[in-house]
Amino acid sequence: MNNKISIRTATETDIPSIFSLIKELAEYEKLSDQIVTTEDELNKTLFGENKFVEILLAEYEGKIVGQAIFFKNFSTFLGKPGIYLEDLYVKPEMRGKGIGKALLDKIILLAKERNYGRVEWSVLDWNGPAIDFYKKIGAKPLEDWTIFRLTSDKF
Repeated sequence: MNNKISIRTATETDIPSIFSLIKELAEYEKLSDQIVTTEDELNKTLFGENKFVEILLAEYEGKIVGQAIFFKNFSTFLGKPGIYLEDLYVKPEMRGKGIGKALLDKIILLAKERNYGRVEWSVLDWNGPAIDFYKKIGAKPLEDWTIFRLTSDKF
């Protein structure tokens, strides 16, 4: 790995940076209007009593430039847990330096160390650069699956 890149686990003091990167991701995905969380809400969810999400931060020359947000899921067919990568984001001006790959490599390493069966994520259909990146590392799209979502206003 590039010695200018370091990957570390996020702490509560990183909440402002985490929230800033979430807002940048939403802007990139043209979904800024869907952000309803706050720094306080994130802090409770990410570091509170019932936390279940993990966050890795990527630093380049000591500055936070990306993050991976993920959590444990389960495969009934494998009979093992896995990792679901909710978001992988690297600041646009920092792309192409190996930062996204370093974050993904760390998640894969965690899955191996924990004896998990797989790592999964979703990508927007129009995000060609991300799709190309994921295919380049050997990931395969699951073309026979459709993601469904039920939001809290429906239950």
